[in-house]
Formats: sequence, structure tokens, C-alpha cells
Amino acid sequence: MSRGRQAQAIKLSREDRKSLELLTRRGSAEHRQVMRARIALMCHAGARTTAIAEAVGVSVQTVSHWRTRLARQGLKGLDEVARPGRPRRIGASQRLELLSLACEPAQTQGLATPTLDELVERALGRGVVTQISRSHLQRILQAGDLRPHRVRQWLHSPDPLFREKVNAICALYRRAPRGAVVLSVDEKTGIQAIERKHADRAPVSGRLRRREFAYIRHGTQALIGALDVHSGRVLGSCTDRRTQADLVAFMEQVARVYPKGCMHIVWDNLNTHRAQSVWDEFNARHNHRFVFHFTPVHASWVNQIELMFGIYSRRVLRHASHAPIQELRERTDAFVAQRNQAPKPFKWTFAGFELQTGELLRFKHHAHAPRSSQGR
Repeated sequence: MSRGRQAQAIKLSREDRKSLELLTRRGSAEHRQVMRARIALMCHAGARTTAIAEAVGVSVQTVSHWRTRLARQGLKGLDEVARPGRPRRIGASQRLELLSLACEPAQTQGLATPTLDELVERALGRGVVTQISRSHLQRILQAGDLRPHRVRQWLHSPDPLFREKVNAICALYRRAPRGAVVLSVDEKTGIQAIERKHADRAPVSGRLRRREFAYIRHGTQALIGALDVHSGRVLGSCTDRRTQADLVAFMEQVARVYPKGCMHIVWDNLNTHRAQSVWDEFNARHNHRFVFHFTPVHASWVNQIELMFGIYSRRVLRHASHAPIQELRERTDAFVAQRNQAPKPFKWTFAGFELQTGELLRFKHHAHAPRSSQGR
């Protein structure tokens, strides 16, 4: 029975073996280089091809290929050879310039996002390349994981006490003072009572629900809401407008629902919230048991009532058709009543920031935005 062709013997010099052994122990070496060095050392030691393939974790054909290269060219046979095909017309430095070109700020003419054709013209005009197609430029941008046409918005808060205010509110969310209630209060304005001109067409197999685009407006409402952040209880009131008198009337309702104890009110910097004389009079009528906390400017996410408003928008307003405005009020009241049947507080996971003085918080710091476990 034939045992196959005899494997070529490999003999390496002492210097070659030493350099290959150093290569196998170098942590920064490429995997393919280490693999070839191990094959060469085992070939020099006289190991069989199948044993080398099993030890290195490659195929027998791979071991035979590098054994042949070693026998013909010596240690140089382990080096890479030039691959066939046309060389790159646009080099690495030019590719980096194209990526930098796509990251330039918006033009003064109001063109916020340049098109691929405009980027090609800009690259040619500046002499970055002598010739490039829009598809080639698109592949370069994709290879660099760059999408200049996509924008993610964010809102900066200029409040100099941003961290301190957020930390104080988060501390109230995590634990209310003894005998106190923490309420998150805000208004949702411009709620439109919209009636579709024609009824929806029900979905069928292979076709989505169809909805008429045209609609009839029946006016707007403003929802003033308060969320007990530790019990999950919700208070809500729909009004035709959002005025100072409407807000004071709602807070009087809050005072009747919570007739005793200290009340911590978290809300934003709206002008009706900042009317100091109005709330001094209100607080005097209620034994000065209301303490008002204002979120930082442009930081509505700190107010937990926004989470409840989001659920309200998805479950009551989205895709809804409200004929009279009274129907919108009734559905809003039904939503609040349903929430209060089995109230659950939101799981507020944002603990706060480290203060600029370097003082650490007493509770665990999470570096992500607050999330809710409800309404998903």
C-alpha cells in the first residue's frame, strides 16, 4: 500500500530558529505570522505533516504549502507575496483626506448635508484625487464606517448648577424624606382632538391597516399631570388652556388629595412655575409645606412625568380619532384611572453625576439615561 510522497526535510540555522521562537512569543505579532513560525519550527524538528496540522489547527494542505515554500526559499518563503490584481489607485493617505472632507462642517449657503456628487466635486477641486466616481467614494465612506448624511440631535444645558440640581432631584427619586411625598409635575400642551374624515380599513393578510390622511380638527387641550414617583399614582386634569390660574387650580387639587405632610414638587423652569409671588401665596394657604425643585434648563428628561406623558401619547393619542373634544377628555380620564388601579412607580436607574469638586456620590453611579420598565 502506497504511503504517499515523502515530506521534504527542513533545516533552519540557529539564528533563524531563534528569530522564529521570539516571534511565537511576541504578543503583538499577527496570528498568521505566528502560525507560519510554528509550522517552520515543527518542520525543522522533523514532525509529520498531519501532526503539525493538528497541533497548529490548520489543514494538511496549508502545512504542505509552507513546507514547500521553506524548502525552496528558506525563511523568506514565509513572507507575503504581492497579490494579483490592479493596485489601489487611491492610497491610504488620500482615503483619510476623503474621510476628513466628508466630516467638514455645513456650508454657509445653508446646505447642511452635501451629496455624494458635491463631495466628489469638492475632492476634485481641492486636488485630493484626480478622478473618483460617486460609487467609489461611497464605498470608501462605508469602509470608514462614516455616514455624514445622518445626524443625531442633542440639547446642551447652559445651567451652571446642572450637576448639583440633577443630583438633588435624583436623591429625591431614590428615597423620599421621611413623611414626605415627591411629585413630578408638568403640562402637556397642544393635544389635538383629531377626527379622521373616513374610517380606517382593517388589516388583512398581506396588507397593513389603511388610514385616511385627511382629518377634522376639534380643538386642543392641555393636560396638567402629577406623578407620585414612589407610589406611581397619577393625578391629571384637562383644560382648554394652560394659564397660571389653571395651574394654581390643579395644585389646589393636589393639596386636597395630599392634605398632610411635606410635598416636594419637581417641575421645569416654565414662567408659570417661576411666579414667586403666586406660589408664596399658595404655600401660605397650605402651611408652607410645599417645597419646589426646578430641573436644569433644557433637561426635561430629569422630570419623571415625561415618561408618563410618553406612554399617554402612545396609548391614547397615536392613531386615535376623537370626534368631539369631550371624547378626548374622557379617554384621558380613563387612562389616568386605569393607571391608578394598580399603580407602579418607574424604575429610575440614573443615580446622578460626580460633582465637579471630585466628591463621590454615596450611591452607585450609572452613566446612562433614565429608563422606564413600563409602557414597553
